[in-house]
Amino acid sequence: MTITKEQLHKQIDEFPDEISIDEVIERLIMIEKLETRIKESDENDIISEEDLKKEMGQWFE
Repeated sequence: MTITKEQLHKQIDEFPDEISIDEVIERLIMIEKLETRIKESDENDIISEEDLKKEMGQWFE
């Protein structure tokens, strides 16, 4: 998945005035994951609730 400059600018504008590089990376990864899931949902490519919980558990380890 890719992100456009416009999407990136929008996300950066929503960041706090001070943020670490690690937090920026984590937020961008989360955005990418959410965008992927939204696209899959729009295409009716839906995963099971159990698989979703497993995947989300990995995001926040």
